[in-house]
Amino acid sequence: MEPALVLGGGGSFPHIPSLAIRSTSSPPFLGFTLGSRIQWSISLVRNPIQQKSHTRLALARAAERDHSVTEPPAKALRRILDLPGVHQGPACFDALSAKLVEKAGFQYCFSSGFSISAARLGLPDVGLISYGEMLDQGQQITQAVSIPVIGDGDNGYGNAMNVKRTVKGYISAGFAGIILEDQVSPKACGHTQGRKVVPREEAIMKIKAAIDARKESGSDIVIVARTDSRQAVSLDESLWRCRAFADAGADVLFIDALASKEEMKAFCEISPLVPKMANMLEGGGKTPILNPLELEDIGYKLVSYPLSLIGASIQAMQDSLAALRGGRIPPPRSMPSFEEIKEILGFNTYYKEEQHYATSTNQLSSQRVSSSRYSMQNSAQDDTKQRGRSPDDPIVEVITPYVYNNDGADGSRDPFSQIWSRTLRIKITGRDGFERLDVRIPAGFLEGITNIVPALGGVNIKALLDDAADEVGGKQLLDFIDTMGDRIQVFLE
Repeated sequence: MEPALVLGGGGSFPHIPSLAIRSTSSPPFLGFTLGSRIQWSISLVRNPIQQKSHTRLALARAAERDHSVTEPPAKALRRILDLPGVHQGPACFDALSAKLVEKAGFQYCFSSGFSISAARLGLPDVGLISYGEMLDQGQQITQAVSIPVIGDGDNGYGNAMNVKRTVKGYISAGFAGIILEDQVSPKACGHTQGRKVVPREEAIMKIKAAIDARKESGSDIVIVARTDSRQAVSLDESLWRCRAFADAGADVLFIDALASKEEMKAFCEISPLVPKMANMLEGGGKTPILNPLELEDIGYKLVSYPLSLIGASIQAMQDSLAALRGGRIPPPRSMPSFEEIKEILGFNTYYKEEQHYATSTNQLSSQRVSSSRYSMQNSAQDDTKQRGRSPDDPIVEVITPYVYNNDGADGSRDPFSQIWSRTLRIKITGRDGFERLDVRIPAGFLEGITNIVPALGGVNIKALLDDAADEVGGKQLLDFIDTMGDRIQVFLE
């Protein structure tokens, strides 16, 4: 749904005084998403930058409609770079988070080495994750979405020859762009301590190697040249390296961890024809957090948000686990419904497409099932008529659980034949002394016990029942402490 545009009265310009943008379906605005039922009011008179940005938004959307979503990833990214304005790209860390970025309306996204290391390994971004792991994760991400993805190539995982292999691998994985930095190995997160950079000449040769790898592959992947020399050496060093990267053929320039708005302006003034990338590290990095309009005014073209998705995911999982540990389930508003989750993951789309490939065998089987159900339904309708119920009342199908046979192979009766009339009582007492479970089930329904208490999965309940078949009620079959410290007791009543 396109945002509604509402013009009001007053102001220096009587006919275009203000613009209110409202949305209930979270469309993108200047690359950033308007939240549900949130109103944005933009004064066109008081802030000419915003008026300019709105015009650019209209042009960008018109350009997007003229292109197919099937265009090559690198071509799609270069088209975005040619569009006016600044463009936001959240950082994803797996296929699901990438799908959510696309569904939110963003034109492209980044893959974050920091977040992938956290999600895949549960480890900090200090150079522990390998090229192969990043490549595998990246391929899962690019295959899940139709928007272009800029991959985090770290420092190329070695020398210039390693950089060539990395670039070719990222091209094969479906990335639209790749970020290459000039840190030594092992590298570190850009806003953390202890970073060091390789010498100037080596840094430049790595970018040239990336350009050569692109040519050799017949690709047009976007090369984003990043330097960490601002914190490792000085601002002047980082500006010098970016000029050299631009001369070597880099498509986008990126200085990480700039320390002020003035430094950001100085960066955007060099090599003016080459797009600049900003990194808005949420939660408190070294770079000031500016809104998209401010970044556009300074001169940035791309802006990444590396921690929003992984940070929000960590917080949500911690909250959910705290609820579960307290004997509750997460509140409804803290997570999507099951139906919403299925829709996000594509269950409904899968079912529709599955029908397209249904074979005659599938159809015959389906017909047989339908015929069987029809016969059962007719019988049920006849029965309901005799009982005075409406034929439209729901029919309940009773599935008989697996029970142990009362008869032996020779038709004789054995002691276990009476077990079905007995009851198992399962009691669990937490290590804190509070009762967590006290349930009774038919003793013959052994298959369902492990669904209730997984800790009983390795216990031969059948053998215990055989031994206790002639016991008087109240026989204790089990009493042990599980791995969680809870006491589990099973009685035959």
